[in-house]
Amino acid sequence: MKKDIHPKDYRFVVFQDISNGYSFLSKSTASTKEKITYEDGKEYPLIKLEISHTSHPFFTGKMKLVDTAGRVDKFKNRYKKHLEGRNPQ
Repeated sequence: MKKDIHPKDYRFVVFQDISNGYSFLSKSTASTKEKITYEDGKEYPLIKLEISHTSHPFFTGKMKLVDTAGRVDKFKNRYKKHLEGRNPQ
């Protein structure tokens, strides 16, 4: 294993899911200018996340249905000229 390739400045950081307000404390080297007072009363750097395990559709079970028919129609309209030149089978 190579020596001295891993960062050494790990510190506690609060990650906050902005979609539902869920926060958790973890160690990270990510830099940020924002700070937040966490549940334990101490102030930590804040990193905002757009999605976490509490809001991700895979973990919550709220999967979105994809409109496949609309996608097929969009594809056919886009390549209409190319498809018209082919012989139907």
